[in-house]
Amino acid sequence: MSGTTTAAAALRRRAAGAGANRWVVLVVLCVSLLLVAVDATVLHVAVPAVTEDLKPGAIELLWIVDVYPLVCASLLILFGTLGDRVGRRRVLLLGYALFGVASGMAALADTAQVLIVARALLGVGGAMIMPATLSILRQVFPDRRERALAIGIWSAVAAVGAAVGPLLGGFLLEHFWWGSVFLVNIPLMLVSLPVGRLLLPESKGTADGPWDVVGALMAAAGLFALVLGVKRLGSGELDGVTVLPLVVGAVLLALFVRRQRRRTHPLVDLRMFSRPAFSTSVGCIVLAMLALVGLELIAAQYLQLVLGLSPLETGLRLLPLTIAAMASGLAGARLLRRFGPRRMVCIGFVVTAVAVLTLMAMGGEDNPPLLLFGFVLLGFGLETTLFGAYESMLSEAPPEQAGGAAAIGETSYQLGAGIGIALLGSVMNAAYAPGLSSVRGVPASDSAAAGHSLGEAYEIAERLGGPAGEALRRTARDCFVQGLHVTLLVSAGLLLLGAAMALRLPRTMQCEPMAVEVPAPREVAEARVSA
Repeated sequence: MSGTTTAAAALRRRAAGAGANRWVVLVVLCVSLLLVAVDATVLHVAVPAVTEDLKPGAIELLWIVDVYPLVCASLLILFGTLGDRVGRRRVLLLGYALFGVASGMAALADTAQVLIVARALLGVGGAMIMPATLSILRQVFPDRRERALAIGIWSAVAAVGAAVGPLLGGFLLEHFWWGSVFLVNIPLMLVSLPVGRLLLPESKGTADGPWDVVGALMAAAGLFALVLGVKRLGSGELDGVTVLPLVVGAVLLALFVRRQRRRTHPLVDLRMFSRPAFSTSVGCIVLAMLALVGLELIAAQYLQLVLGLSPLETGLRLLPLTIAAMASGLAGARLLRRFGPRRMVCIGFVVTAVAVLTLMAMGGEDNPPLLLFGFVLLGFGLETTLFGAYESMLSEAPPEQAGGAAAIGETSYQLGAGIGIALLGSVMNAAYAPGLSSVRGVPASDSAAAGHSLGEAYEIAERLGGPAGEALRRTARDCFVQGLHVTLLVSAGLLLLGAAMALRLPRTMQCEPMAVEVPAPREVAEARVSA
């Protein structure tokens, strides 16, 4: 009797240890995500220092900033599906190593070309890390209740990383040289590699048939071309160099889809999109990012150029948005259980739309309470939407396709963000530029140039000086605020469209009963012997 009791106690201790390890694994995965999220934004504040030191040309500077997200977005599907075949932990650890090496290369870069190559390698490392974190999370949290909490923590860490990047970069630049924004990654990767190898479990999907190398390269090239075209479109450039990659990317992705449908063992099982919950979740992610990323960029310009706030003050004004997003992520699991995916994502879209419409009260004068209320609503609504969509998408995908599903979700995020900048930037420009076509006392050429951006209008106004300069400055500011209101209205419409789309999600959170481990006879025998 005592032997049986001791064996049961040993099994309980073993089960408790396994449960604890799941949360330790989550900590390791969150650290991985934090590094990638920080690195996506940390360079933004270092661009002036990099420009002064390396003297890059205009095209080189553009590539220094854009090559990281461009390469990362294009390789997500490749490495997500590769992890399903060769092992997700293996791909993640290789991503750690490459990320550390590329960080050192970027920190010590002495030419713009070397920095571009290093940033591209960082993008490759990020593409190896991002889908692996979500797919391993899907594997180690088989119970949906626990997985929802884990995804909430994961998404809260992503929000922290996006906000910490510029703040960390600003702090390091005040005390060190610009390369320190990359050098900080190396000690964290040196710790993550052995810890990840020791603690992270290895997992694979079904390895039926060969890995479709041609399909993987086709998807990578198609996404690279498409994202490149979207980024150029977002910069206001509509020429052959913009249209060509858009067309090439669309054709390659269409051929990729056709190839996957014909293969016996496809790289990505497109039948996942036949599940309403999966396809709707992906669509909600795209719409949420499409409506808000361009808006955040415009809001930052409003705070700095219209209200005259410094970059640090702008970051502090946007901080409530991040804090609200963190709180929403941490509360997401409880909200999901209570409301279900359909109501949660719908509520998230509607709350975000209300926040956007509230911010339409912004004018030429500072209104801190209004901005605080609007940004808190915006952060809470956005994170609620993304959490519900990501959780539904990942739970709907088969476990053996976790890497591919995670890659599809991250790719949708990146594409939505890129298209959003292009779309809302075009709306903003269309509403802003006409008002500057004829400003009294300002030459037509200067009026046309001022219509490109508010920053350029301020430069021209300063050069002109006198009553004409003041009139141009005042008109440009008023036109920008008017354009911001139009952009907010379009964004709110897109968000309400997302709320309607979310009605296709399941009403309730379908959870399987908690798995109870029944000890095998051999395990009981071993426990009795050890007792």
